[in-house]
Amino acid sequence: MQLNVKDPIIITTGLFLNKVVDGDGLILKSIFNKEDMEIRFLGIDAPEIKGCRNLIQDERETHVAGQLLMMLGRISFNYLIELIIPGTNITIELEKGNHSDVYGRTLAYGYLPDGRCINEIMVAEGYAKPYDRYYCRELTNYQILNMKAKMERKGLYAIVDKF
Repeated sequence: MQLNVKDPIIITTGLFLNKVVDGDGLILKSIFNKEDMEIRFLGIDAPEIKGCRNLIQDERETHVAGQLLMMLGRISFNYLIELIIPGTNITIELEKGNHSDVYGRTLAYGYLPDGRCINEIMVAEGYAKPYDRYYCRELTNYQILNMKAKMERKGLYAIVDKF
């Protein structure tokens, strides 16, 4: 994990994976207070795994059928489950002033014990795409990684051109 000292951030440790929610969300448990915390990966978006309002919007924007999007969402979800096994220690980083989304989920970068950023891995491997509805200092990096994954037909891009 490499931090930019110019950016105001908040680091939280002592968390472990309780459950993978979907391709861009986790439920983490604190070792200190035993409470669950739902996080959504900041700056990325994976396809939905079930029917919802966002799925309808994604269908409209991508011109990809909802059933196919949900299948892609399940593939992304399965990749994340393979990447992080339950009980794995996860460190999260929040950008100051951008802590939660409209659903109350914590927006964060997630880091594996070896320091690799989960958000970055998901985009670089083609299982998520950049998401710009919330400020994210890594957006440019994610856009570059996404373009490369798309050109190399990695992950979901082996099946579709957009999601």
